[in-house]
Parts: sequence; C-alpha cells; structure tokens
Amino acid sequence: MTDSLSSEQYQAKMQRRKEIQEQRLAERSADKGLIIVHTGTGKGKTTAALGMVLRSLGHGFRVAIVQFIKGAWEPAEKAAFSPWAEQIEFHAMGEGFTWETQDRERDKEKAEAAWEKSLSYIRNPDFKLVLLDEINIALSLGYLEVGEVLAGLTEKPEESHVILTGRNAPPALIEVADLVTEMTLIKHPFREQKIKAQAGIEF
Repeated sequence: MTDSLSSEQYQAKMQRRKEIQEQRLAERSADKGLIIVHTGTGKGKTTAALGMVLRSLGHGFRVAIVQFIKGAWEPAEKAAFSPWAEQIEFHAMGEGFTWETQDRERDKEKAEAAWEKSLSYIRNPDFKLVLLDEINIALSLGYLEVGEVLAGLTEKPEESHVILTGRNAPPALIEVADLVTEMTLIKHPFREQKIKAQAGIEF
C-alpha cells in the first residue's frame, strides 16, 4: 500500500519501479511469432482474441479468422470487421453447438474442413495473425487430432502469431504455447439469474 507514504517516499518508490521496468524492457528485445491459447470455463476467450485482431488490423496487418463451432448464425463480429475487408479473411465454418447438430460425423467433417482452411492461412506469411476460434472444443471432442494440430503449428512463419481459443485446451497444446490465459468463471447471469444470452454481450 502507498497511502501511508510521504510524497518523497512515494516518488522514490516509483522511481525505483521505473528503473526496474526499464531494465526489463532493455533485456527483452527479441521479436517472435507467438502461439497463444485462451482457455478456461470463464467468458471472454473469443472476445480477448478479437481484441488482438483489432490491434493487428490497426497496425495494417493481414488477419485470418476461422471459427470452428460457430457458423449456424452470422456472427456480429464479422459485420463489425467489414471496414477492414481488404485486410481480413473471416470464415465461420461450424454448424452450431454440438447439442444442436447432434451429428458427430458431420461435426467432425466440418472441423476437419475448418482445419484445412486454417492451415492455408497458418502457412501463408502474408497473414500476421491467425485466430482459430473454438478449436480447443474441436480438439477436446476428438474432432481433430492434437498431434495433427501441433504439427500444423510448426509450419507457421517465424513472425506470425496464432491464437487458439476454447475451453479444455489439451495439455500438449498448453505445453508448446508461448502465452496461455485461463478464463475463470466466478459468476454468470445465465446460471445465477436465468438471464438469456444477449446481443452485444454473448453474440
């Protein structure tokens, strides 16, 4: 806590903190394309990834988004990214939640087609960022082989980033990833208050 510090003590403390931060920055000068995983039971995995997409577009980078489970409806984020149509490729290739489709073989075929589409962007150096939305769900359900996806990730160019979202990310993927964030569910209005999914929040 800093409330009890005098102005001089506070300034000295912040000066020391500034020096430490500057030293850390000086020691970290390397650039590297990252494998990024957003997983966990909490809300916000795709939303956080879309924030990175927006940043990349702002830098003028080309971006590809492949959605693995979503696709039975037109995602609002696709419409939101329309001003960047020259920079972004967006493919919603699923047919909805598995309890809606109720056809494992068709779901598996859709996931495999989405993965082949993903590979075309992962391998392409023109795309700085590739978002594989809900691919972790496809992996956890056995629609895709973990080893196949890990092998595909090794084909990305050195400077390209790949984000993989969805709960239940397999341990082998977490092991190879450079950045892993786990969203933890604490409260959700759907459960506690029986509030339905709402436009702008869930979709």
